[in-house]
Amino acid sequence: MPRSRAVLRALVPIALLIPLAACGGPSSAGGGAADAAPAPGFPYTVTNCGVSSTYQAPPQRAVTMNQHATEILLALGLQDRMAATAYLDDSVLPAYRPAYDKIKVLAKEYPSKEVLLGADPDFVYGGYASAFDKAQGRDREGLAKAGINSRLSVEYCSTGPVGLEQLKTEITEVALTFGVPERGARLIEDEQRRIDAVSARVKDRAKPTVFVYDSGEGTAFTSGGGGIGNEIVSLGGGTNTFADLKDTFGDVSWEKVIERRPEVVLIYDYGGTTVEAKKQRLLNDPALAEVPAVKNKRFVVLPLSSAVLGVRVADAVESLGRQLHPDAA
Repeated sequence: MPRSRAVLRALVPIALLIPLAACGGPSSAGGGAADAAPAPGFPYTVTNCGVSSTYQAPPQRAVTMNQHATEILLALGLQDRMAATAYLDDSVLPAYRPAYDKIKVLAKEYPSKEVLLGADPDFVYGGYASAFDKAQGRDREGLAKAGINSRLSVEYCSTGPVGLEQLKTEITEVALTFGVPERGARLIEDEQRRIDAVSARVKDRAKPTVFVYDSGEGTAFTSGGGGIGNEIVSLGGGTNTFADLKDTFGDVSWEKVIERRPEVVLIYDYGGTTVEAKKQRLLNDPALAEVPAVKNKRFVVLPLSSAVLGVRVADAVESLGRQLHPDAA
């Protein structure tokens, strides 16, 4: 996929031209101290998922909600700017664990509005749209009225399929927001290098059809063509059986799964239901007995935290490439 291999590289020279911003003190608008000179690259204005924010200086008290948002800040070396965090799907990557362990955890899942505001954030970064649930008082408009800037992962507001271009956007805009564009450029470069290596190994291999099984009993909750999960399957050397489903995730009938006869089942590993339990649910269903992936017991696994728009995309492509094509050099 030449376009996918190229899009991450495209921004690197631009980002490297923007100087590293100095640290400034927080303000109610996510900016620096009133009497401080503007940091290089600031004021910085960005429109994210329909919300325009202007930063007078880099945020100093960020709160992250959802694992991929947390890991992006940690990958950018911004743990000293993180006031708190919340909601992991599984363990953070080992490389980030020492930094993560020094950050206050507000809640196992989402914190209440009161707990969130109690952390005195100047910036809130959510990985899923549910992070900004209005019914729970965490909506972005409400946070803005409290003088708190926010960001939602672009995976949940993109109008078309999400791929490496959106990953580039996410990393770049977060790095610019925090005044560390060169760190973002390096991270993009590393992700691209690793993805390119997998693409080179699997480019001449036949691409098996892959059904993503997230969860579900009466219906199957699967990965559609709208999210980064679809791109990960493709880059790893497979073809998503439900790429025609426009959403990032969606429910499909088991009849559709049977009709499409996937050759491989990709199980997302997270939460209280184990991978083995998900396998047994499929293996013990007589209706699925003749589906090639089930009949041949061809299962592959990725943690859910690797199948969303974050710094694990290259990890996911590498892992899936090995599992789908174990004989590839």
